[in-house]
Amino acid sequence: MGVPESGMPVAPSAGKADAGKRIVAALIDAIPAIIVGFVLGLIPFIGGLIGGLLAGAWWLVRDGLELEFADKRSPGKKIMKLRPVRLDGQPMTMEVSIKRNLPLAVYCVGYLFWVIPVLGWLVSLPIFAIGAIVSLIEAVLALTDPEGRRMGDKYAGTKVIEAGS
Repeated sequence: MGVPESGMPVAPSAGKADAGKRIVAALIDAIPAIIVGFVLGLIPFIGGLIGGLLAGAWWLVRDGLELEFADKRSPGKKIMKLRPVRLDGQPMTMEVSIKRNLPLAVYCVGYLFWVIPVLGWLVSLPIFAIGAIVSLIEAVLALTDPEGRRMGDKYAGTKVIEAGS
């Protein structure tokens, strides 16, 4: 069965997506977040906060954006011919994208405190560490779970499949 056009339900019966493709897709998706975070991070004091929050927002919404070229999936998934699908067969939505990617954006909470000298840094560093650990767990689950489902997928009722196009 081919992948229907954007907005139409997708049957989630396909198997686990290729692990290598998922890794490359994640690296591609990281590029906009890194660029925005770096450029805005050059702005003294508030730039890191804004850059970090925008990067986190990107991770949350990337699978639900209605970009014509991406067809309700991140640019990395589009390029690697992968698609996040809902297990209930309904189309991907912004809300589901946010739920699915919430564990990957944990670190962004640290940026809220980062602008407070000393005390904020002491609060932020453990949050960044927790975010890194959660992201690592998510990556391991995506690669080792029988269906390739990470915590975010289980919470949102989604999985990533091979899209064919």
